[in-house]
Amino acid sequence: MNIDIIKILEFIGGLCLFLFGMDAMGKALERRAGSKLRGILGKLTTNRFAGLLTGMGVTAVIQSSSATTVMVVGFVNSGIMSLKQAINVIMGANIGTTITAWILSLSGIDGDNLFMKLLKPTSFSPILALIGIIFLMFSKSSKKHDTGTILLGFATLMFGMDTMSTAVEGLANVPEFQELFIMFENPILGMLAGAVLTAVIQSSSASVGILQALAVTGKVSYGAAIPIIMGQNIGTCITALISSIGANKNAKRAAAVHLSFNVIGTVVWLTVFSIVNAVISPALFAESATKFGIAVAHSIFNFACVLLLFPAAGLLEKFVMKIVADSKTPEVVAELDERLLTTPPIALERCRTYANEMAECAVRCFKDSIKAIKEYSPKLAEEIRENEERTDHYEDVLGSYLVKLSTMQISEEDNREAAMMLKAINDFERISDHSVNILESVEEIREKELELTDSALEQLDVLTNAINEILDLSLQAYKDYDIDTAYKVEPLEQVIDEMKEKMRSQHIYRLQKGNCSIEAGFVWSDLLTNFERTSDHCSNIAGELIDKAHETMNIHESIRNIKTTDSHFKDMYESYVEKYGTFI
Repeated sequence: MNIDIIKILEFIGGLCLFLFGMDAMGKALERRAGSKLRGILGKLTTNRFAGLLTGMGVTAVIQSSSATTVMVVGFVNSGIMSLKQAINVIMGANIGTTITAWILSLSGIDGDNLFMKLLKPTSFSPILALIGIIFLMFSKSSKKHDTGTILLGFATLMFGMDTMSTAVEGLANVPEFQELFIMFENPILGMLAGAVLTAVIQSSSASVGILQALAVTGKVSYGAAIPIIMGQNIGTCITALISSIGANKNAKRAAAVHLSFNVIGTVVWLTVFSIVNAVISPALFAESATKFGIAVAHSIFNFACVLLLFPAAGLLEKFVMKIVADSKTPEVVAELDERLLTTPPIALERCRTYANEMAECAVRCFKDSIKAIKEYSPKLAEEIRENEERTDHYEDVLGSYLVKLSTMQISEEDNREAAMMLKAINDFERISDHSVNILESVEEIREKELELTDSALEQLDVLTNAINEILDLSLQAYKDYDIDTAYKVEPLEQVIDEMKEKMRSQHIYRLQKGNCSIEAGFVWSDLLTNFERTSDHCSNIAGELIDKAHETMNIHESIRNIKTTDSHFKDMYESYVEKYGTFI
């Protein structure tokens, strides 16, 4: 009895190492492949096969169909993926998840020659672990840290797999263990056992690994293993179902697609399996399952489910739309879904899209305020204030989301981008604030019936043209991550500064000559200040992009370097002086 307890404890220890290694490896793979995941997402189209391949590719990379499906639920909830696209991706995820079982089946390789021995993970895992720990301990690169974690995670999960297999070998002759798997030869009980185990640990890959470890006893027949594998596909749906709580209708439908797809596939093929077993009783079903055989069965079942339901994707869509019916009140699409935080690279890409929308809103707001100087209307004033409030909302949502994202385990490159984005959205928000300040100055001019001199209005036209250009340059540089365009901002900002100082001096001259009233002078000074500060924020945005490109975090030093070391700065500055500096 003591031996049995020790074996059970060894099995539990091996299981813990196995699950830890799988989790660590999956998360590190996700971080390491962050930019590739974004590229895969960018290729998503309504093409059914593209969606299927996307689901397969992403799941093969992050080693978890549950994570892929949760990601899909987040995409649908955010409005960046349609339900039709989601169905194809979910089906692909079911195929992609089979790669894990094939990797784990390597531990079952037998052979006396050197080549076969080297193929066994127990032979090469220690080498991978050694390389991994060297990367973790002696490298400062975040990419090498992630690579080290991947290697250590793989070595840990394979060590856990080997520990579980060794621990259960002693159970082969235990009557209770034999009776347990005889009971599981009932297809319904086997399917339920697989579903419950997978729902508890929330990973079909892990539950298949456990089944492969138990198979070394020789007491797990294919007749028992196949229904368990089918049940595992149902159990893995629990993660997506939990994720859909609080989501919109389409996101709930995406989770329902995952469940429906696996339940329908399991019911159909379990029925076929039961009929074949009852009528023909193939000898294969009575044979002891191997790790390799379980990987084959897992792949065949998942491919069979896709072959069965892929042509009927449209019917599946209609089915879930009836199950999760439309509500009478319209739903608001989630702006930044926290479900995406489980996949930081994708969450960051969504932030990028949202930040681009904010940047466009802020620039549009400021250009409208310039327009209001000559073409004021109550409707235009209302639009400016609405866009300013919208920009404030963008900043609140983005700022909070990016702070949460920064607490996740993300790559060094993604961390720099998140930091750059946090700074940039603050600058865009301040630009929209200045647009309202300009609007208020315009309204003050109208209410008090103040007049600006012809000379002042002429200078203002030149200045606003320069401001419009620096806004366009900053927006283009930010949206397209165009560093060449970012370098064009600082020379223009310097010209705008000089224009403002010259205009302020000439304003004092007009006051001294009595050509301008003191009240009009105050408003004029406010306008100049808001224009100049807006150009400063444009300079900040460009500097932040350049900082990120050069992997530095000192914007003032970056701008100073542009002025002193960039050979093109003087040429660009002189071209802007020629274009706008008529009164400098």
